[in-house]
Amino acid sequence: MAVSRKSPSTSSVHAAIAACLSRYVSDAQTVAVGLSGGLDSVVLLHGLVAQNLRATAVHVHHGLSTNADQWSDFCRRICDDLNVPLRIEKVMVARNSADGLEAAARRARYQAFDRLAADWLLLAHHKDDRAETMLFNLLRGAGVRGAGALRECNGRLLRPLLSLTRRELHAYAMGQKLSWVEDESNADTRFTRNYLRHRIFPELESRFPGVGTRLSAAAAHFSEASDLLDDLARSDLAEDGVSFPVSVARLAMLTEPRARNALRFLLVTAGVGIPSQERLIEALRQCLSAAADRHPAVAFGDHVLRRRAGHIYLDDA
Repeated sequence: MAVSRKSPSTSSVHAAIAACLSRYVSDAQTVAVGLSGGLDSVVLLHGLVAQNLRATAVHVHHGLSTNADQWSDFCRRICDDLNVPLRIEKVMVARNSADGLEAAARRARYQAFDRLAADWLLLAHHKDDRAETMLFNLLRGAGVRGAGALRECNGRLLRPLLSLTRRELHAYAMGQKLSWVEDESNADTRFTRNYLRHRIFPELESRFPGVGTRLSAAAAHFSEASDLLDDLARSDLAEDGVSFPVSVARLAMLTEPRARNALRFLLVTAGVGIPSQERLIEALRQCLSAAADRHPAVAFGDHVLRRRAGHIYLDDA
């Protein structure tokens, strides 16, 4: 995996990685790379090492494919070649999850990421991923936050390749003579994201050339709008702070859209998945309109919103 003379694709990959890290990562901080063994993550790891940037790698072994052990072995070989420490995390995926196998695997993967000790975790999502995720979220009825898909920085997650397309990453891999694995499930259009990638986006691209770039740019605009809505929520909640409990009186002072925005912000800050608009409206209605001697409770997954003593609390279910 030697580094060859820099081609345009090499320069763009290296520049994107270096620019992202310069914006967020200090010299004293540690960096890990999520390494699936696929094209994108191999390019990200190689691009880091080629610039003498120090990192470790983590591979999540889902156990969903008969090839899962082979993928782990492949990641070991890559990391040995690049002299990068590798950690393999084996996870259990709920195959009968109510929200589907894709979502269950993603949830298990991010839970594994949460156990990492690194200051930053780098993921290899690119411009096409962002466009696909935005469309996927909109089709599920997501709001502004969901439309602002795949931020460059989200907590300690960094996505240095969002300015690059899948084609550019492929050109880099071919130019550097890299090897990678192909997850056979990526071709299965029973999964919604694959259906969008293989069926819908080619049709859109034929009618609207450059649609991926434009949708990715739109996602960035939505992300900015989401940040502004978060700022508004912080301002509206100033006296109560940005965590539960929150006073009923505080939310009642706000217009209904601003109260919903504040409640959504509190839930997201607490790590609760974004509820549907209908669910959020109903939760706010119950908490604000219930008589003083009533104690409404609204469930959100593993959590419950409860009103008591003039405040709204978030409790475990």
